[in-house]
Amino acid sequence: MLTKLSFRDLLVEECDRISEIDPSQYIEKVWRYLDREYQLISIDYMEEDWPDGYEKYRDGLKETILAGGVAIGAFDKEERLVGFVTLNSSLFGESAKYVLLDSMFVSNQFRNYGIGKHLFQKCTEKAKEWGAEKLYLCAASSQETIAFYRSLGCVDAKEVNKKLYESDPRDIQLEYELI
Repeated sequence: MLTKLSFRDLLVEECDRISEIDPSQYIEKVWRYLDREYQLISIDYMEEDWPDGYEKYRDGLKETILAGGVAIGAFDKEERLVGFVTLNSSLFGESAKYVLLDSMFVSNQFRNYGIGKHLFQKCTEKAKEWGAEKLYLCAASSQETIAFYRSLGCVDAKEVNKKLYESDPRDIQLEYELI
């Protein structure tokens, strides 16, 4: 599958193209912090569209690119956008130099083919170029999303960014060490 795809930076004028992605996802279980520990709870929910709305992600892409960050797209052989990831360029953190992997989506029918893993790898390369030591992620708490990031080597963030945490306390704060 990956050999049939191309990956490249998105231009700010292409941000509307995320409408080509099917972001739907069935979510059976999510992680929640209960009784002083994370526990999986059943929610049995079908997310039909963009969580928080299409405009939030489109505008976030534009802001990232205009602020010097990067949005990397995955395109099929017809040049349809099937996935993307965004990486903010601002370094932050007290104990390490972090950069935020802000969002990642792969179209529903293109999941489980290694596209997300490849987009993640592209982010690690760019973050290293910028002098970062770690990626920081505010990951959606679905069981599948957290399992995906953990399979790549992400661990619980050692230094939680309070502002990012407070923007959605249900997200799981993760980090990835850039070696």
